[in-house]
Amino acid sequence: MINRFAAAAGLLALSTSLALAQTATQTDSNLKEWQVAKVAKVGLAQALTTAQAQGDEKGGRAIDADFEKAGSKDPAHYAIKVVYPSGKLVEYGINADTGALYKTENQPIERYFTRLKPADFQNAKTSLKDALTIAEQKAGGGKAYEAEVEKDGKAVQYAIKVAGADKEQTVKVGPDGKVVD
Repeated sequence: MINRFAAAAGLLALSTSLALAQTATQTDSNLKEWQVAKVAKVGLAQALTTAQAQGDEKGGRAIDADFEKAGSKDPAHYAIKVVYPSGKLVEYGINADTGALYKTENQPIERYFTRLKPADFQNAKTSLKDALTIAEQKAGGGKAYEAEVEKDGKAVQYAIKVAGADKEQTVKVGPDGKVVD
């Protein structure tokens, strides 16, 4: 009798654990990107540093970063585009939990740029990494998780998404490091 009771209790515990695990997975997949990004172990600034340190060519500057939730074959990661002085554009995948490089892909620069040139990034007074810090401060201590570059007149401007405690916010930073309203 005791053995049957123990076996039944064990099966109940196992099925409860499986149900909780399935619910947690479903809940995680239902979370918005910014909600997952704010709990990533690796921040965007660290991922930018890792991406810019890659490659044979020196002087690359990160110009675009997207956080992507874990998928069927990819971990949660940052997809960071780095442009080099030669005009080469490379996208690096940086694991958001470990900070390790897990993917490299050359990109055709012509497809990405319509009005921006590699020299525009090299001449920018404010780097994307500096713009992240400015955006996080403006957002009241949130965690930057995505950034893209735009052209504002003759200079670059950054649009940075910041995950806060209960919402996301987009902060635009101009080439001089000032927040653009």
